[in-house]
This record gives sequence, C-alpha cells and structure tokens, in this order.
Amino acid sequence: MKTTHQRYAPCLIAGFITMLSLTACDQKGDPITEAASADQQAGIDASSNAMPSFGETKAIAEEGFIYGLPLVMNYAVMNEFCVDKESGQYKAPFNQILNEARVFTYKDTAVVTANSDTPYSSLWLDLRAEPMVISVPAVEKERYYSVQLVDGNTFVYGYIGTRATGVEPGDYLAVGPDWNGETPAGIKKVFRSSTPFGLTIFRTQLFSPDDMPNVVKVQSGYKAQPLSAFLGQPAPPAAAKIDFVPATTKGIKDNFYEYLDAALQFVPETPENKSVRAKLATIGIGPGKTFDFKDLSLEHKAEVLLGMKAGSDKVDAFVASGGKDQNGWQVGGLAGGDEAFFGGNTLKLAATAKAGIYANVPAEAMYPATRKDIHGDAIETSKHNYTLTFPAGQLPPVNSFWSVTMYDGKSQLLIQNPIDRYLINAPMLPDMKKNADGSLTLYIQKDSPGAEKESNWLPAPNGTAYLVMRLYWPETKAPSILPPGEGTWSPPGIVKAN
Repeated sequence: MKTTHQRYAPCLIAGFITMLSLTACDQKGDPITEAASADQQAGIDASSNAMPSFGETKAIAEEGFIYGLPLVMNYAVMNEFCVDKESGQYKAPFNQILNEARVFTYKDTAVVTANSDTPYSSLWLDLRAEPMVISVPAVEKERYYSVQLVDGNTFVYGYIGTRATGVEPGDYLAVGPDWNGETPAGIKKVFRSSTPFGLTIFRTQLFSPDDMPNVVKVQSGYKAQPLSAFLGQPAPPAAAKIDFVPATTKGIKDNFYEYLDAALQFVPETPENKSVRAKLATIGIGPGKTFDFKDLSLEHKAEVLLGMKAGSDKVDAFVASGGKDQNGWQVGGLAGGDEAFFGGNTLKLAATAKAGIYANVPAEAMYPATRKDIHGDAIETSKHNYTLTFPAGQLPPVNSFWSVTMYDGKSQLLIQNPIDRYLINAPMLPDMKKNADGSLTLYIQKDSPGAEKESNWLPAPNGTAYLVMRLYWPETKAPSILPPGEGTWSPPGIVKAN
C-alpha cells in the first residue's frame, strides 16, 4: 500500500506549481524566523550525506526560496539581457554599454515595475579578469541622471550621478569581491561588488519626446573599459568562458530551484549566507551538493514545493505590508540598499526584489506604491474610474522630478493603451490642466475622459491596477517624504470617481 506522501505527491507537485504566484497579495508578513534560524532548529547536519526528513526538506526549501529569490530573479534577467541573444530582451554582451534612445513600454517584460520616464543605458559587468572603469560626461545641472551599481545579490553597492557625485565628468572603478589593488591615479572612487557579475543601470532624464537627441548626447558620453585599457597596460588573461544554464523571467515559477542552483555558482560564500547554502546543498542545490536536485524522491520534491509555496506567501505578505499606509499608499517599506542596509534580513531583500527589482535607495528615489483607493478597496479599473488630486502647492517635493506610473495589477508590467502613455510626470505639467483652486487632478481609467481632460489622463488596465509614484532625489527639508514612512509629506489618496 502506498503511503500518504506517495499517493499525494504527484498532486502536490502539479498543484503548487500552478498555485505559486509571483504577484503580491494583501497580507501582513514578518521577517522569517523559523526557517532562517540556526542549523540546529531544522535539525540539519550539513556535513552528513543523509537525506533530510520531509519536514526538514520543507523548512530548507522555504528558507532557500526566500534567500534565493533575488538571486534567481537577477540571474534570469542577466540571461535575457546579455547571455541569450534570442531572448527578445537581449541588450548587449558583458562589459559593453547599451544606450536606449527610448523609454520602456508594455513590450518590455524582463523587469517588473520598470520606469518609463528615464531612458536607460545598461552595463552588465564581468569583473572576474579585472576591474572595469566607468566614465561619465559633464551633464547640465537641470538634467537628472544616475548610475546605479547592483551586484548579483541585488545589493546596491554605489552611485554615480547628479545627487551622489555631481554633474562634472569623472572616471570611477568597479571591482570584484577578490580585487586588492591600489586605487589608480585619475579614479575618483572605487565601488566593490560582492559578486563577479552585476548590473549597472544608467538613468538619464527625458524632458519631452523632442528632448531625446539631448539624452542621446549625454548617453554617448557614458563609457566602460577594462582597467588595463584605461591605464594603457597589457590586459590580463581572459576569464574562462561560461556556459550559463538558460533561464527566463517567465520560467522562474516552474524552474526556481534549478535556476537557484545555477545562480549560486556566481555568488561567493560569506559568513552571512554560509548556513543557508549548506542546508540547500543537502537537498542537491548549489556548490558542495552531494547529488542533483532532480534526483530527489517524488515525496521530497513535494515537500520542496510546499516549502516554496510557504516562502512565496511570506514574501507576498511582506510586499503587501512592508511600508506605512499613507492614504492607501505603502510608503517607506521597500527600497534598495547595500548589504549593511538589509542587515541579513533575507525576507526584506526578497520582497524588495519582488516589488521592483533594482530599486533605488531612498536618498536617490522614493517609491510610494498602491493597489488600493483611499478607502482600502482594490483599484478595479475594469469597473470604476478614479482620480488622484494633488492640492495646490502640494506636488511631490523633490530636488529633481516626480512621476506616477500605471502597471497591470497582476503582472506589474506596463500596459498597452491607445495613447502610448504609461505615466504622468513633472515635465508634463506645462501641458496639463489645473483646477480653479490650483490643484492638479489625474484621471485614472481605462477609457478616455474626453478631449478636455485627456492631458491629465493616466490610462489604466481593463482589470486591477498597480500604481507607483517615483520621487527622484527627494527633498530632505520639510515638506519631505523622508525619512521613509515618517516624512512631513504624504501622497494623496486615490478616489473612486463613480
């Protein structure tokens, strides 16, 4: 007679692959404790080759999902952007900048919650052979730009740009985790990545569609070269070629642990991640494993998927309640940061990646986000029209500019719409209509509000909506959205119009 695990394992595997969702839900979550605690709590002996029990396997899978989600998401994006030339999202090979003279649209699906108001330039760094020098041109002080350095853990390890380093030209050095050289002459600052591969994101402000040639001129001044070339010295031996395990962002749900196994090859072990990596190795995932994950029994695979579902639920709950509720907006909960900022809180890091991978740090940009109107009801733009009104003199307080971007509530991707408008931002203000009292109303709905109001229309999906407000280089003096969740300025609530 088959055991309970034997009889139900096939159903669990099929069921939880279907049930696992990478969109946020509206539950409250707390940092993981039971799965992220010391090894003895799960009863794991990492030095043993014995198969963990069913309960141990589930606990390991849950902890591993939370720890691994940012790594897996980043690994999939890296594959689509600079490894797989047939991905449909391919940008450029490693160590080569791609400048895009456009903003993101609904056709861009590799990164959730992407902005559509700063044309991107991207640079995937391979720092194994030697460091890379990133050079920027002089940029007019009125035009915001930033260069964000993100490693394979999704830690933000540095900035170049208007806020961080000013608008003067300069040369900066990005180094890998094992580099121990002297800072070369002419280098303004050294940035150290915790992983050999990482993404550098250039954001250049666009004032209007007619301004694109000026953006292109700035982008043409972004440069990347090996340190040896910058110094005029012979290049060191090239790093070994890698046959990356193929991965796609759409495939994360069904191939999570296979992708994690691949991603862990390029994330060095540290005192902070040593414990979870040792436990993952006992179920066949990552360096040091004694067998392949695919060789797990059907019963153990069922427990892995149960743990994956439990971890996903915790991440979703943290996303939904990770900030302070201000008029229906979540403010201050999820933001990018360096390793010290997250302080080993893997759940917070996973939720940040889930809500919007590669998010800026609060000083660079704040991201109030909402799925709810001012009364706490879901924003159902398939059924209702909504408005968002900024009282006179109370637009988002920034040193640079602000925007409000519309996303599909389920996919967190930009939506196709008849006027190709994905956001409303500060540079559009001269063409918008203010109310008699000086306030500004945005019309959030799937159908046009009419010619008289169309300048203020933010097209919405025929379904549920997810909105993100971006405050680039937020003010620090009152009124301010800083410190996160505790500032003197709050975003106004979204109101059902009918």
